[in-house]
Order: sequence, then C-alpha cells, then structure tokens
Amino acid sequence: MTAQVQAPTVYDVIVVGSGAGSMASAVFLADQGLRVLIVEKSDKYGGTSAISGGGIWIPNNHYFARKGGKDSAELALTYLQAAAGDQVDEGRLRAYLDNAPKMIETLTRTSRVRYAVADKYPDYYPHLPGALPGGRTLDPELFDTSELGEELDHLRKPSPTTLLMGRIAWTARDAHKAMARGFGWQLLILGLMLRYKLDFKWRRKSKYDRRAALGSSLVAALRRSLMDRNVPLWLNTDFTGLLSDCERIAGVNVMRDGQPLTLRARLGVILGSGGFEQNQALREQYLPQPTRMAWSATPPGNNTGAALQAGIAQGAATALMDWAWWAPTIAVPGEDKPRGIFAERAFPGAIVVNGHGQRFVNEAAPYLEFVDAMYRDNQVTGGHSVPAWVIFDGHFRQHYAMGPLMPAQVMPDSRLPKEWRNTLYFKAETLAELARSIGVDADGLENTVAKVNDYARNGTDPDFGRGGNVFDRYYGDSNIKPNPCLAPLRKGPFYAMRMDAGDIGTKGGLLTNADAQVVREDGQPIDGLYAIGNCSASVMGTSYPGAGGTLGPALTFAFIAANHLASQR
Repeated sequence: MTAQVQAPTVYDVIVVGSGAGSMASAVFLADQGLRVLIVEKSDKYGGTSAISGGGIWIPNNHYFARKGGKDSAELALTYLQAAAGDQVDEGRLRAYLDNAPKMIETLTRTSRVRYAVADKYPDYYPHLPGALPGGRTLDPELFDTSELGEELDHLRKPSPTTLLMGRIAWTARDAHKAMARGFGWQLLILGLMLRYKLDFKWRRKSKYDRRAALGSSLVAALRRSLMDRNVPLWLNTDFTGLLSDCERIAGVNVMRDGQPLTLRARLGVILGSGGFEQNQALREQYLPQPTRMAWSATPPGNNTGAALQAGIAQGAATALMDWAWWAPTIAVPGEDKPRGIFAERAFPGAIVVNGHGQRFVNEAAPYLEFVDAMYRDNQVTGGHSVPAWVIFDGHFRQHYAMGPLMPAQVMPDSRLPKEWRNTLYFKAETLAELARSIGVDADGLENTVAKVNDYARNGTDPDFGRGGNVFDRYYGDSNIKPNPCLAPLRKGPFYAMRMDAGDIGTKGGLLTNADAQVVREDGQPIDGLYAIGNCSASVMGTSYPGAGGTLGPALTFAFIAANHLASQR
C-alpha cells in the first residue's frame, strides 16, 4: 500500500474563503511566485460571488477607453466623495481608484477571466457630480464550464434568477436587452434557447447550460486559473481562528475532516470569507430591526462572521456594522434562499406599498436605497413597511417578470405550482379583495393606485420621481411612452407578492487601510493580517455607487493585498 502524502502545513500566504476576491488574490500571489493555500468551509467554492451578477465597478477602465469613453480617477473620486461623504478615508478611495484599472488589465491578461464593458449601465446616483451614464461597470463574458472537468461538481450553482428559464446562461447585457424589451429582444431569446437546445452532448450530462455567466462565469474562470497554477483549494475546511505569534498573525486554525489543524503562513493571512448575514445573533446585535437570516439572498450556513469575530479578537477596529448591501427579496417555497429583486421594480405597471397601502419610495431606485427606505418608513409607520408588498395587474403579469413569476405569455397561472398561490403570490379580481387577502388597508391601496394611474398618463411621478433619471430608465420598458417606468394598474386580476428587507451581504466589517491591512482602533496595522470583500468595512461607505460596487473593490483590494504581501518577502 502506498503511504499517504501528508499535506504541507506551512505556506507563504493563507487565504480564508473562496469567493471572487479570495481566488483572485491567490492568482495574483501565485503569479509572484508565492506558495498559497485557500481554505473554504463549504463543500462548494465561489461563495456569494458565484450567485451574484458578477459585475465589477471599475472607473477609468481600459474597455471604456477603447470605445472612446471619457473617464478619470479624479472624476470618479469626485463622484465617490459625493456618494460616501466623509465616511471613508480618502487614502482608501484613492488606492481603489488608482489600482482598479491596473487590477482588471492584469487579471484579464494573465488569467482565464474575461469582461466586456456595459457602456449603457449608468452609475446608481446620476444626480451626483462625477457620475457617468455608463462605462464604469464591466460584465463577465460567458465561460465554458467543460474546462473545469470534475471541479465543476464543486462550483456553487447560480441562483435561478440569473438564468434564462432557470437554466440558460446569458450576460447582463443580454438580460437588459430582453427585460427592457429593446429592439430584437425576442430574436435574442430565441437564439439563446436554440444554442442551449442544440447542445445535445452537454444536455445529456446536465440540465444546465454548458456556459456560465455573470458571477458563475467569474468564479469558474478564476477556479480554472487556479488549476492552471496548481494552487490548492481545500473545501470542507472550517476556519476557527487566527494564529498569533509575537503580535503578528502567523497562520490560521481550521477543522478539516473532523480534525483540528494549525496552518502557518510565513507572510500573512488574507480574510475573504464574507460578512455576517447568516448569523442571526450578529444581525440582531448590529443591523436595523426587524432582521432575519431567512431574508438574505446569500447561501445559508455560510458567511457567519467567523473572520469578523477572529479579527476583533486580535484587536481589530470595525466600521459600518449597522449596514448591509441591502436588496429586497422574495421567498420562493421550496428554495433554500430567497431571490433578490433588482430589475423588476423598474418595470412599468407595478408599485410597492406598505401596510397602509401607500407608496414610500421610488420603486426603481437602487436596491440599497430601496431597503433603506423600507426601514425608514417602517419607523415612521410603526412597523408597516417590513415587509412591503409589490402590487401589479393582469397586463403586467402578461408581459413582465416579477421574481420567479415569468411573464404569463411564457408561464401562465395555470402552469404555476399550486403551492405558490397564497404563499408566493396572491391574486384577486379587485384591489379591495386583494388588499384584504394580504392585510393591507384597502382604501389606501385603491387611492394609491388611482394616483399612480394619473401619474402614468402624465408621465411624471411627483411623489418620488420614478423614471426621472437615466438609472431608473435603464430597466424600464423602452416601448412605453412618455415614461418607461410608469404604466397604469387597471386590468384585473390583480396580484401581490411579499417583499422582505433582504440583502446580498453585510457592508460592515474589519477596518482596513489603503494596503488592505486590518487596523486597530489607533489606526496601526495588525502585522500579517489582511481583509477583502464583505468581511472588511466597505470602501464605499454607506453608498452603492454602481453595479459591481461589491466585487469591484473585492478584486481590487485582493490585487493590492497580494502586491503588499509580495513586497514583504
């Protein structure tokens, strides 16, 4: 019998977590000749990144410049300072803006990762100085997952929300064209479906598309890049704490195969294991109330705050702990996590109301601001906005999607699972009957619908300005005039779906400096300890400047951390 080779327990750098930032940091480190190990508690790699849109917000990127776009670090700094105010040190903002273009140029030149510019996807706050109507968000290209071999089995599956018909990969650019019903959208969908249907060899293996898109594409491409470099990624390896040696972080403690193991890191440790959204006790300690793990669109059982607690135990400072990357969610019976509702809120003919039947926010607003408004209105109304309710009519149901409900022309009510009725969605012939079934004030709802129908005729929303800026209109129906985000609700039956105050991760975490080093309360770095992604306090402060505002910094500070660590040799 051949003796089993003992895995090494000493590395140059150990990375905790296997999201996009963590895997990218390992790619950058390996390319500088360092010996790296990634440890992941789950039996799947990719973390929240794998179920995300995969977009990255990279101001002044070379893709946009090649198309003739005009941007600069100073223009982006003006925008970020207007969005984040004085919540974030300027040195961190400049580090991000200076390194983000270098990061994506390096990553796409040296790895399997491929991006394209979403030149029509606007910044989220178009009214702020320095905002652009497009060009800063990059969208992953499709990736052929057959290149992963057996490692495909360990890739975290994308959310059904991100796939056409729940199984066909498409880019965010394609999804936008279809959702906004732009010219040729029907031919686009037909082409995607034919591509999938005609791939007979692959469909004998899997019901899912051979190609990965969005966050799944990014993670798959990074995993293949790690395989190219022979970087080990240990699954089912639970991080339990940091190893400290003379006030320096010298490694990690983990549980692997049911056994405790100490792994030493010669240069340092990068924490990239996500936030604390799946830890109910920490949610109740830090986040606005009410709050529930079950409302989060992130993978259950992961992102429990282990990195946060380990850093605090070493004296780390924290920031933004009462914030999350908010996104309204809808729970689908039988699914292990709810679905985030991003684009659908901008479609014309749907409104969101509180328990009084009243609107409280521009439905097409960025998702972070949308849930923030839910909480603010919840305080004002004494608990009547968490949850909220999205209301739409038969015309909307026929032509547009809402969460798991595909348009009725594709998925009529008769084809919906019976258990969805009066759980996922409620249906009634009149608004009054619908209001009674969901516990919303009927007079308030009818008055609100009457006002919105008036606004739709005039094309202007005087209450919240829906459809009044380029961001709102991005997902509006380009065929609806004069406002692509406003249409009347008048064709029964009427529908309602519950929206919870969900998230796609927490925003607060360990405070870091411009080199991605974790710092103490006095601002001094903890030697050998770095944090990236959602276990670190966001460089964006309480803002969400554009699509990819989470992954863009995660990848960029992975690049910064890798370079800083390599300089310590």
